[in-house]
This record gives sequence, C-alpha cells and structure tokens, in this order.
Amino acid sequence: MGSEQGRDMTGTIGRTAVVIGAGPAGLMAADVLSQAGIAVTVADRMPSVGRKFLMAGKSGLNLTKAEGAAQFRDAFGTASPALTQALADFGPAEVIAWAQSLDQPVFTGSTGRVFPVAMKASPLLRAWLARLASAGVTFNTRWTWTGWLDGALTFDTPNGTQRAAPDITILAVGGGSWRRLGSDGAWTSLLDDVAPFAPANCAFRVAWSTFMAPSLGQPVKATRLSAGALTSRGEWVLTREGIEGGGIYEVSSAIRDGAALTVDLMPDLSRDQITARITARGTKATIGQLLKSALRLPPVKVALFQEMTRAARLSVSPATLPHLLKALPIVHAGPAALDSAISTAGGLRFSALDGLMIRGRPGTFAAGEMLDWEAPTGGYLLTACLATGRAAALAALAHHQGGLQTR
Repeated sequence: MGSEQGRDMTGTIGRTAVVIGAGPAGLMAADVLSQAGIAVTVADRMPSVGRKFLMAGKSGLNLTKAEGAAQFRDAFGTASPALTQALADFGPAEVIAWAQSLDQPVFTGSTGRVFPVAMKASPLLRAWLARLASAGVTFNTRWTWTGWLDGALTFDTPNGTQRAAPDITILAVGGGSWRRLGSDGAWTSLLDDVAPFAPANCAFRVAWSTFMAPSLGQPVKATRLSAGALTSRGEWVLTREGIEGGGIYEVSSAIRDGAALTVDLMPDLSRDQITARITARGTKATIGQLLKSALRLPPVKVALFQEMTRAARLSVSPATLPHLLKALPIVHAGPAALDSAISTAGGLRFSALDGLMIRGRPGTFAAGEMLDWEAPTGGYLLTACLATGRAAALAALAHHQGGLQTR
C-alpha cells in the first residue's frame, strides 16, 4: 500500500498534515488526524510501512500489559509529564479497545501480557491500513526526510527532491536500532537537544570458553536476575555471542548503566536450605557432585556456574557454595551492538518540547521511540508509541484547529 510519488502538499487547499514515519506512533497520529477531517500524507523512507511492527509480531505481538495504572507507569521510570499524561489517556484498556475496533480480538496471558488472538501483527496492520485508506490517508514510500528549506519539509524521493508545507507535521521517525527495518537514527542531525542513543532491552556479550559449547542455545529457567534495583524472574538464553531474552531485558538498563549482574540459580530455596542439602551430602563430595546430585541443578546451570566462577576467579568450596548459588556474578563484555537492541534509550529530549511540540518549530510535533524514554518489553513499548502518536495528533489539532473535535 502506498505511492512513491504521492501527494505534493505544497499549496494544498484546506487543512493538511504530513506524518513522517510509518511505525505505530506515526500510523496512530495519521489515524487521529484523518478522523478529524485532516488531509494526511504519511511519508516513510522504506519501501513498505510498519516493518518493525511486523517484526515485533513474528513471535507473538505483545500489544500491552493488563495491570494497574500506577504499576504500568512505574515501568517507565522517571518519565516526563508529557509521556505520563499520554499513557494516562491511552493505556492498556484503550489499546485493547483500539485493537478490537479493528476487529482483532485479544487475550490476556498468565503474566498479564495482552496479545491479539491471531498472535501476528499482519492481520491488525492490514485492517489498520484499510481504515486509514478509507479515511483518505496517502502513503509516500521511499521518501527520506532531509530537513527543512525555507520553512518547508524536504524529502529525497525516487522522483528527486520533494517539498511539503503542511499545516501540521508529526515526526515519528523511530530510534536507533534495527536499521534494516527503517530506524537508522539519521534524523538526529536535523534536530537540537538530542540525547545520544544507547541500547535498551538488549543482549550482552560474553566471551565463553570452549567448555560452554554444549550449553549454548539453551534456555536458563527458574532463576532470579539482579542488577542495581532491578530484578527479574524471566527466562533467558545462552547464545554464542552472550546472554539475551526476556529476563535479561528486564534488567538491561541497569546493567548498561554499570550495575553488576548476578543470578540466583536457586531462587526458591533459602541459603540455609541450600546449606542443609550440602551438609547432608557429606564432606567427601566434590563441588560437581554437590551441584548435580545434592542440589540437582540442571546441566545448563551447572555449566554456567562453573564458567562464571572460573571467569571471575572465585574460590569455590562447600562453605562458599550457598552464597555463590544465590548471587553468582555474570562476567560480560557489555551490551551487544546498538543496532541489534530491541529498542533504544536516548533521543529527542522532552526539554526540547512544549508538551509534544518542538520548540522553535510551531506546528511540528514528535512522538514514539524518537523521544527520550525507555521501558522494558512486555507491551510497554508498543503502548507508549501508540499513546504518544495519539497525544501528538491531538495536541496538533488543539494547536491548529481551534478545538476541532475528533469524530
């Protein structure tokens, strides 16, 4: 769906808007604006729209998380008031209602995560694009935003340089990860007051010894990860490059910022209970025998314990074993590459905005992952993108339309 030439917005009669970026935030902004009767053009540098959205849905599209407002808000840390208000106005309940309005029934899993029954993103995206098309939204694909010239937006397109002078501009150009899906961060050179990007919800590199080869690719279950003030009971995976997975992502921001990572390999037993099992096995047992027989650790946990105690050069004895099992240090070499992160921290600082309007650029609003916020996976990321896209559109309407109400 889309057009490489599309609508030339310069000189268009009536209220017009250009939304730059066809991810969830941009599409939500286009939805709100078009339903208010605005002539909307969506410009995106990729050949098709919603590429990162579709990738997110390959393993099950996690739309949001069904939990209390305060708990949901806390996942965003010290969020800006603009982000907090956007989430208050369009939180988990509203995301569910939005999906259902596109004829996509949802279900809530045991952890509170909400998914479409179809699990994939493609049915929802198709229904959404059909609604946008019926509202007259035009899509200009392969249009790369290059900045402003004499107050007009400029784009590099297959048909040469194009200009647009809309009444409303919504920037939803994404973060700095998954370049091949469209989020290359090149826009940062076009705006002031941008915090450098950093990986979020990311993997960490580990220089495994050859001893670990049989364990790589294996999930690590029933642990408690700790880094700074963050903890996680989620599952994670040992990969050739290091460690990744939901459990790691939940504590990744603290690790990235310098907190030590430790893992409790036996979170359902106290240190005293572990000590009692070791003592009952007798004094002649080796550490390996204690791990495998007395404590019945699965092979992947035994291998991880042995690898990390060697890497950290720790002395292991029956006396130190309980402490190490409850707080095993994970020796790593830092975050994996920024481009491989699920999301990014950093971006356009909220101090550069009045609400969601860019200071010095009247009529230009920003939304989505390009803003300087971060959150763990689990539905928070997508909800915030949708919420800020909607909030930016509503702020633009209030600014330009004199209180024009959405239908």
